[in-house]
Amino acid sequence: MTAVNPMNSASVLAAFGAIGVLVVVFAESGLLVVGFFLPGDTLLFPAGVLCAGSAHQTPRLALWQVLLCAAVGAVVGAQVGYLIGRHGGRALLARTSSHRVKEAAARAEKLLARYGHGKALVIGRFVPLLRTVLHPVAGVLGVPVRTFTLWQTVGGILWSQALVLAGYSLGASVPHVDDYLLPLVAVVVVLSTLPLLIEARRARRRRRSTD
Repeated sequence: MTAVNPMNSASVLAAFGAIGVLVVVFAESGLLVVGFFLPGDTLLFPAGVLCAGSAHQTPRLALWQVLLCAAVGAVVGAQVGYLIGRHGGRALLARTSSHRVKEAAARAEKLLARYGHGKALVIGRFVPLLRTVLHPVAGVLGVPVRTFTLWQTVGGILWSQALVLAGYSLGASVPHVDDYLLPLVAVVVVLSTLPLLIEARRARRRRRSTD
C-alpha cells in the first residue's frame, strides 16, 4: 500500500477523496502548528477539478460530497480552533518555537484590530498561513462567540465553496485538465501567496514612512 503524504493534495485526494478534504480543511482551519503545514487552497481547487466529468470520463469525485465536506471542515475546524484559543491558546502560542507561527499570530491580531471582527474573519480565510492561526487568536482575544461563529461561517463557506466551484468550472470547460493537476496546484500556490506579498510590501512602506 502506497503511503499517503498529507501535505500533497494529489496523494490525499487519491487515497481518501471527499473525506480527505474534510479532514485536511478541518485541521488547516484551526489546529495551529499541525494545520500550518497542510494544503488548503491547493487541495480544494484540484478537488473541484476532479468533480468535473466529460464525454470521455466520469467524475472522479462527487461535487456535492466535496462541497459539503469542504464546508463542514472549514466551519467546524475554525470553531475548534477558537475553542483552543479560549482555553489555553495563549500558553500554546507562547510555547511554540516556530517563528512562522508566532509571526502569523501577530499578523492575525493586527488584522482583527484593523478591520474589526467580521471583516477580518472573512478576509483572513483567503490568506494562507494566516487562516490557521486567525481562529485560535480570535479565541485568545475574547471575540464574542456569536460574532465569531457568524463571520467565520460566512468566510469559511465563501472560501471553501468558491475554490471547489472554480476548480469544477475549469474542469468542466477544459478537456483533460485533470492531467495537469500539478501545474494547476503550482498556479494556485502562487495566487495564494499574493496577499502575503502585498501585505509584506505595505509593511515595508509603512516602516520606511516612519523612519
